[in-house]
Amino acid sequence: MNFNAGPAALPLAALERAREELLDFEGSGMSIMEHSHRGKVYEKVHDEATSLVAELLGTPLDAWDVLFVQGGASTAFAQIPMNFLGPGATADFVVTGAWGEKAFAEARTVKAIGGGEPRVAASTKRDDKSYVRVPRQDELALTGEGAAYVHVTSNETIHGVEYALGPETPFPKVEAPLIVDMSSDILGRRVDAAQFDVIYAGAQKNIGPSGVTIVALKKEMTARGRRDIPTVFQYRTVAENRSLYNTPPTFGIYLVRNTLGWMKAEGGVDAIEARNRKKAKAIYDAIDGSGGFYRCPVEPACRSIMNVVWRLPTPELEEAFVKEAAAEAMIGLKGHRAVGGIRASIYNAAELSWCEALASFMNDFAKRRG
Repeated sequence: MNFNAGPAALPLAALERAREELLDFEGSGMSIMEHSHRGKVYEKVHDEATSLVAELLGTPLDAWDVLFVQGGASTAFAQIPMNFLGPGATADFVVTGAWGEKAFAEARTVKAIGGGEPRVAASTKRDDKSYVRVPRQDELALTGEGAAYVHVTSNETIHGVEYALGPETPFPKVEAPLIVDMSSDILGRRVDAAQFDVIYAGAQKNIGPSGVTIVALKKEMTARGRRDIPTVFQYRTVAENRSLYNTPPTFGIYLVRNTLGWMKAEGGVDAIEARNRKKAKAIYDAIDGSGGFYRCPVEPACRSIMNVVWRLPTPELEEAFVKEAAAEAMIGLKGHRAVGGIRASIYNAAELSWCEALASFMNDFAKRRG
């Protein structure tokens, strides 16, 4: 039972499909890994993966460019301001956890090499350096219509804080283009893509293996990108070449195709979201029903359905919890080194039965140790 934060579990069906096709892809006599990215055999997979992203995410290809790039969200932290934050421009950052902090820090680095001015429009960081919620609209000090863009993180993997799980925590209403890092909850719940201008996500949590990054951007944003940065870093270059400007991570994109094909067969995003909410509820119910033995620091309206975080009364008990859980075949539950505690990452491929087993273990552990 794999609760790792990423790389994370992949759907068994997607892996079994890869196993069956590994040595001889569609009668070609070669593995998909061996095919040229310029050849028709791989091109069919590439186009299918692109179409599945567009269909499931709600970013139709007549209005959006859907790109496969490398480097993960960490590279996008730099590539976004390189493309869209030119000299004299301002970008607003809404910071709700560690990854928002990193995105802002990287934009400041880009500023130092000829970019504009990044600024924090809102941060929910507390005096103890923790994050437990997203900001209200009236807490946002936005530049307004003149900003190059506003950046937000939809789900903070480390702190377990997620936007827009209900009507009380909507994404920011902004006048400038809205850019969102969806690395840890992309296609984990239904989100109206039209409210964003750029969506980016590392694949290795919800929709594929490590090594692939999805960038979906409205075509007018592609056209807006700077031309005075290296060609390979321009999203325009990637879009004009259908993500084939240089050799892409072909096997990773193939596995994205398999994973999204599984999602579609399971009923699409709506069915996946319903299952994800059941998974999260099982664990949160165990936390809230423990009489205080377990404590989730996140405000209920902002509790992530992708990364459930909680604490036990002492670090020693947390260490014992992780050790005993591992003995029950539950791995990856140790909290991030920056915050400690316990974290269960329950992305799309995590089974409901795993979460129910974890909740049962939690109840038993609390009775024995509480």
